[in-house]
Order: sequence, then structure tokens, then C-alpha cells
Amino acid sequence: MKAKIVLTTAALTLASAMSVQAGCGKHEQQAMSCADGATWDTATKTCVPQTTS
Repeated sequence: MKAKIVLTTAALTLASAMSVQAGCGKHEQQAMSCADGATWDTATKTCVPQTTS
């Protein structure tokens, strides 16, 4: 019985670690938004003031 618990715990730990690894790619995500009157500039990766023409 104790071996089943140890093996199940190990399998669940390994599965969760693998799922976290699979979800982390080399992509970038923007988690916050820019303030009013600013937009995200992908080249500089910062918020820049919005220009109106």
C-alpha cells in the first residue's frame, strides 16, 4: 500500500512539472496594459505616447 502512494505521488509530481515546462515557450507576453494615451511599442517593448495626426 505504501509503495502505491509513493509511486502515485511521484507520478503526479512528474506530470505537473512536465506540464509547467510544456507551457513555458520562448514567447513573450504582455501582462499589463499601457496608461491612457499610450500604446505598446513592440520594437522598444515599452509604452509610448500615442501620436495623433
